[in-house]
Amino acid sequence: MSKQLLIYERAVPVTRQRHGAWSVKAGASFEFARSVNSVPLMVAEFTNAAAEYTIVFGGAEDEIIPVALLGIRDSENLYVSDSGTWTGTYVPAFLRRYPFVFSSDNANEADATFTLCVDEEFSGCNDEGRGERLFDADGERTQYLQNVLGFLQAYQVQFQRTKLFVKRLQEFGLLEPMQAQFTLRSGQRSTLSGFSVVNRERLKALAPEQLAELMQADEMELVYLHLASLRNLTPIAERIGGPVDAAQAAETAPSSPTDFETSGNA
Repeated sequence: MSKQLLIYERAVPVTRQRHGAWSVKAGASFEFARSVNSVPLMVAEFTNAAAEYTIVFGGAEDEIIPVALLGIRDSENLYVSDSGTWTGTYVPAFLRRYPFVFSSDNANEADATFTLCVDEEFSGCNDEGRGERLFDADGERTQYLQNVLGFLQAYQVQFQRTKLFVKRLQEFGLLEPMQAQFTLRSGQRSTLSGFSVVNRERLKALAPEQLAELMQADEMELVYLHLASLRNLTPIAERIGGPVDAAQAAETAPSSPTDFETSGNA
């Protein structure tokens, strides 16, 4: 598997034969995400993510998906400190599932079989007992591995829900390309492009039945969260040359690693 999933170098299927003695120590370092300036975001994450990230729509045509902006320049994540810690409050689920990911054997996801894979290049993967074992002494899945499977299954459900949300926005003609320009503290000007946002005027011009459809699907709130999050563009840019102190961020970060609504690890 190539690095088409942004942060995965060499993801291979998890098997007893290959990984029977493996452990995974995850959550301590986010070095693997240092060079990504955005990550996919599921709709269940909008409430928490909108408080500190800018939520926009990346990709094209059938591949458009919400993303959380983590930087305004290529290959720069402003939420990873020099020591590799996460300096934000909420950690997107896309990153929390790492080093695990589902691979599919069918382009049609309705008929697909999903296989649990692990990125063997992740520094937390080891056969020295550091972190959580994947299999017990009898070769059975540990509770940790079962939790990982549950988390990725929930992620896949949310991914389908997210695709339906984006499809509705496209059908209603609400998305439009946008670019943002910044003047950094150094005086340098920077332009961010290649993403879309909801057009407010088109939203207000929707027919009553379309507005009702958004409301009944609980998607109007998602639209408002997206639009409100655009105000976070400037604070994100201000992290260049003046990043949030990692120790201060850690003091306010939630410690419960349970689901899409709370920060932590799978």
